[in-house]
Amino acid sequence: MTGRRRWSTEEILDTAAELLRTSDAESFSVRKLAAALGTDSSSLYRHFRTKTELLRAVADRTLEDAMEGYRPEGDWQERLMGLALRLREAFARQPQIAAVWGRYASSGTGSRIVMEEVLQALRAAGLPEDRIPAAYHRLVILISALIAAEAGVGTLSPEEREQGMELFRVAVLGADPERFPALAHFARDVQPLGADRRAAFLELFVAQLTWIEGKIP
Repeated sequence: MTGRRRWSTEEILDTAAELLRTSDAESFSVRKLAAALGTDSSSLYRHFRTKTELLRAVADRTLEDAMEGYRPEGDWQERLMGLALRLREAFARQPQIAAVWGRYASSGTGSRIVMEEVLQALRAAGLPEDRIPAAYHRLVILISALIAAEAGVGTLSPEEREQGMELFRVAVLGADPERFPALAHFARDVQPLGADRRAAFLELFVAQLTWIEGKIP
């Protein structure tokens, strides 16, 4: 009886998002999703033609949820910073989907909402029209890359994180000063990739906004 039920697109995306909380995009499959829903794969292919299309839809729905209730505030830089942090927070709750977004991108409503806001903010900055598409491209690449990189760290278990920290300490503090003189010199000050991610995110994003500001007549 359960197998005969017709699942809505929203229900399918909800279940897919839940599965992606505990598994990565590589191990995720339409077959596993169908089993979780108590149906067969063929019924899901009526909604999504491929696994990639489904993953894109899940990522896009995350963007749409992140932008729900959004209202632009402040000048163009504050708008873009607020947008970036809003997306960062949304994907921090779904790190596996962040990796999906960084890999596959999306083209649904959520994506269009984000694109529209970035382009509107760049227009408000007074950037020449012919420079806006390139500035948009740089910003979106930076945001998606930073969020996906942070998500990769966020998916580690405490044991994996501690093991990584130990390997980092061995690699850095144990560096041969003759072969790696600079590394040995800065060993006690160099931080692992997972450290202070928010500060790094903000500094890199501000640097990009500063670059854009320099292009405004």
